[in-house]
Amino acid sequence: MSTRTENLLAIRPVILSAKIYDSMGSEELFQNKTLRPIIKMQHNLLVAVFKNYIAKRKNVFYDLNLPKQLSYIDNAIHKDMKFRNSVKGMIIGQFTVEEYELYIENSSALNKRMMNIVKERLIDSIQLFTKPDVLKAV
Repeated sequence: MSTRTENLLAIRPVILSAKIYDSMGSEELFQNKTLRPIIKMQHNLLVAVFKNYIAKRKNVFYDLNLPKQLSYIDNAIHKDMKFRNSVKGMIIGQFTVEEYELYIENSSALNKRMMNIVKERLIDSIQLFTKPDVLKAV
């Protein structure tokens, strides 16, 4: 029977561009070995969660110009603690116990890296955040 750790590691995508060197600091190593694959794996969920976030806030996001939409994403990730903690939970829940033990040693710096990666992925996917047809005026 396989363990939780084996199962978690088996379903993670491999990111060939995420380089790992002996000279890397522990935070960068954790970012490239753990955070990036988990965030990539959770991408569709993160997009769905952000779409729900937009809807819960009366869809004002759709009326903003591009620079303000980018700022909206930044504010959601960095200033809305309820949303931020929800996103962190989606990522931390995919950690192995060993990864969690590494994470808690420097959670503040790793949270910053985690949220910046999520923010960049949402920004890179901004074309997915278009006004749903049911909201468009006829």
